[in-house]
Amino acid sequence: MAEQLLIGGTWRDGAEGNRIDVFDPATDELITSVAAGTPADAVAAVDAAAVAQKKWAATAPRQRSEVLRACWQKMMDHSDELADLIVREHGKPLADAKGEIAYAAEFFRWNSEEAVRIHGSIGTAPSGAHKIIVHHHPIGVVVVVTPWNFPAAMITRKAAPALAAGNSIVVKPPRETPLTALRIAELMGEAGLPDGVVNVVPTTSSGAWFDAAVEHPATRMVSFTGSTEVGRILLRRSADRVLKTVMELGGNAPFIVFEDADIDAAVEGAMVAKMRHSAETCTAANRFFAHEAVVEEFTQKFAAAMAAVKVGNGFDAGVTCGPMISAKAIDDIASLVDRAVSAGASVATGGGSMEGPGHFFVPTVLGGVAANSPITRHEIFGPVAPVISFTDTDSMIAQANNTEMGLAAYVYTTDIGQGLAVGERLESGLVGLNRGAMSDPAAPFGGMKQSGLGREGASEGIYEFCETQYIAASW
Repeated sequence: MAEQLLIGGTWRDGAEGNRIDVFDPATDELITSVAAGTPADAVAAVDAAAVAQKKWAATAPRQRSEVLRACWQKMMDHSDELADLIVREHGKPLADAKGEIAYAAEFFRWNSEEAVRIHGSIGTAPSGAHKIIVHHHPIGVVVVVTPWNFPAAMITRKAAPALAAGNSIVVKPPRETPLTALRIAELMGEAGLPDGVVNVVPTTSSGAWFDAAVEHPATRMVSFTGSTEVGRILLRRSADRVLKTVMELGGNAPFIVFEDADIDAAVEGAMVAKMRHSAETCTAANRFFAHEAVVEEFTQKFAAAMAAVKVGNGFDAGVTCGPMISAKAIDDIASLVDRAVSAGASVATGGGSMEGPGHFFVPTVLGGVAANSPITRHEIFGPVAPVISFTDTDSMIAQANNTEMGLAAYVYTTDIGQGLAVGERLESGLVGLNRGAMSDPAAPFGGMKQSGLGREGASEGIYEFCETQYIAASW
């Protein structure tokens, strides 16, 4: 198990010798500790990345492609090991962890194919005076900051296209879940990635670390996944050097059930949209709008499904909801539920935390929630589902869009025309129509409004890590 910083292909301790303790959220027991990097270590990592990037950018696209495909194969060969590591440091159920590894690895395979398909163009200027040549070259050193809820996928979703385009990266993984990031970096080296192209520096001093990394003249881009609050801070800091940014930020996803929907299918989709990965996802359904004609049936069936969820250690058989990441997360979730109930919501099932050890919250469904209730304005990031009744579609869409977030939305209806029309009116970067899951490396992932900038995945993803250059030529 890698427990040191990776800088320039060398595993080493931080400049000050500090460590980060990593705990199992299901037991609150110490797993191990990893080296804690300093701002000086961040600078050293960018130095190494800058040197390695020039040679990597000059490497033939086919060769980069083959290395990335080898990274995919390495992850798949070690999928059980990596999944176990995610369960230990994050707590999500083993089945979800295995699903994350397959999803994370696929970004390497997808972008290995995209590496040889970065297109340019040549044409004649309308005046006929010269030729217009357009091509895309790598942007340089990319600083990557990732969250704890997807310890593998949030790294590969950024690293794979960045590397495919010919860039190098410096990764700051979250202090809660650094082990998966370090092990994936180790496997990438074994797959043939040159020293210094990937550098991983965990830290306990995120602000100072980031400042040092982005002030380095070789840094040209920041790719971040995390809260909107932190995203704003990083955007302001990146603006000082006019760095390109790609940001996937918070969500407040509406889940809409029309009167003609297949309610059993809607409940099944709701369980996926709300509860996969223990409900700690930015795309998780956060507000459930059910038509007045079906709200009672939907709420009862949804509550029954949530009540049947087995909560516990992610390694235990049958568990589909693991612990929350910390005691603070439990307090935040409980506070939202208590405020909603005080405002008139009813508890259809659940409603509180579970006794430790570990940080567990009972899957909860709240009925009779007002559309403007505080719980509808916050990203819950836990297994709590507030249900809101509606009658008028236009009014409901206005309520669904009444948020600065715009990452994901879900619509259930048997009228596909209605579903598509409503989907187009929702201010969300991702819309699931009769589906509770949407993420796919072959599809563009990203949000509208304050849910982010840019897109990850699909063909668009690799161009986020490129500079477009135009050459006017005469011959």
